[in-house]
Amino acid sequence: MTLPFTIIAALTIAGAVAAMSLRNLVHCVLALTLAFAGLAGMYLLLGAQFVGFAQILVYIGAIAILTVFAILLTRGTEPDAFLDLPSAWVSNSVIVAAVFGVLVWAVHSSPLSRRTLPPPPQITVRQIGFALMDRFVLPLEVIGLLLTAALIGAVILAMHEKQAAK
Repeated sequence: MTLPFTIIAALTIAGAVAAMSLRNLVHCVLALTLAFAGLAGMYLLLGAQFVGFAQILVYIGAIAILTVFAILLTRGTEPDAFLDLPSAWVSNSVIVAAVFGVLVWAVHSSPLSRRTLPPPPQITVRQIGFALMDRFVLPLEVIGLLLTAALIGAVILAMHEKQAAK
């Protein structure tokens, strides 16, 4: 393992654990954003530039930020009632550790883990961009129009609900 992999893996795991264990919903989403960033870093370390940049644009730039805004705009500031059951935490931790152990054993004992990998394809982000802007420009534009129409529809629905509440 290399040092960058270790750092990114630790940040990803810390973000995922924090997203599951924090009580404040905004903090959970921000921790999930850290886990998404760690996954993007993993993709970039593996040489999958397009998937890494798509992870950054879609999950960090759109979904996480949209979730933060949705939470901030729709929820009050009062904390939710949260039951703290230490016995449930202990039993759940034991179950999680057992499932994790079984998964690690299954991966290490699988013959697929000892198989040689084919050489990776030599496709760059530049080639994908040229394909999107040349061969697939019509589907790209149709998806853009569809997403714009969905956004306008969501705004109209939100305006009708707000006017009906008055």
